[in-house]
Amino acid sequence: MSSKTPQTASDQATFSDPWINSATVDPSSNNDWLDTSATEISSEHFNIMAPFQHKLIPFDSWVTHAIDWLVLHFRPIFQGVRVPVDFILNGFEQFLVSMPAPVTILIFALLAWQLAGAGIGVTSFISLILIGAIGAWSEAMITLALVLTALLFCILIGLPLAIWLAHSERVTRIVRPLLDAMQTTPAFVYLVPIVMLFGIGNVPGVMVTIIFALPPIVRLTILGIKQVPADLIEAARSFGASPRQMLFKVQLPLAMPTIMAGVNQTLMLALSMVVIASMIAVGGLGQMVLRGIGRLDIGLAAVGGAGIVILAIILDRLTQSLGKNSRVRGGLWYHSGPIGLFITLFARKWARKSSCDNNVQTDK
Repeated sequence: MSSKTPQTASDQATFSDPWINSATVDPSSNNDWLDTSATEISSEHFNIMAPFQHKLIPFDSWVTHAIDWLVLHFRPIFQGVRVPVDFILNGFEQFLVSMPAPVTILIFALLAWQLAGAGIGVTSFISLILIGAIGAWSEAMITLALVLTALLFCILIGLPLAIWLAHSERVTRIVRPLLDAMQTTPAFVYLVPIVMLFGIGNVPGVMVTIIFALPPIVRLTILGIKQVPADLIEAARSFGASPRQMLFKVQLPLAMPTIMAGVNQTLMLALSMVVIASMIAVGGLGQMVLRGIGRLDIGLAAVGGAGIVILAIILDRLTQSLGKNSRVRGGLWYHSGPIGLFITLFARKWARKSSCDNNVQTDK
């Protein structure tokens, strides 16, 4: 009959935790970095000469309880918000990823030629070929889908909000601190509440990008509307323009360059958020950069970074060209580029045909 010797508490801890090191563990030590008891508010040792040795306001606890309360009571609502974002994102992603690369390159090159000129069209053509040549085509298309989805929702949310704020100083005073907080809060701070409310993946990545990139389009749209000359507004009123006509036929057209500058800044901020959003399992070029950093693979990280830079240059030139008016372009947008070339050739052909028909009728 074998006898069992009782195990002490330290022996049980050693067998229950295989990672423990008995040579370095000090049972009397209270300096565990996971132990938050050291940061609790202590009013017994309050020193008026050093009042901030201990926290006086438990802001972290308030935020934690607020997020937990939102998750407990409003999680279905936040999951419902995912539906339209997921629908738009899947549409962009399937369209860009499933389309053959030569067709995509040709479409983007023609679009850049139409909007920004032949030089930008050729540059876009060469740049997109370069993205595919370095092995980042599919990731670039995923990133482009993420950025376009975020940009679309920023426009849909930002423009109506900016129009409202431009015509209401009281609401502007209320919303301006919120815009300041959205624009100055570090991007990493958005990740934790977004993950708790929306989960991980591409859709939460779009949500955090929308929050981060929304303020510029709101601010610059307000600025553009308020910078419309007062004499033009008075002239429109003297001709009996309604508030809707004043907005859509006077204020927004004149503010369009400033609005497009806001769209450009929103687009650049969305691209800058790509790498940070990859930390919550967002795919695309940012995921390549994150994997390269994790593996110390400088080549992989450089490929992802180069793809982001090339996309940023192409999209920046396109959005800048959209902000130019017809005088700067030298005419209407459809009078140049491939559409203008097609119209010119068709007009000449139609004119020759009409001339031949007229000559035939004259001979008869």
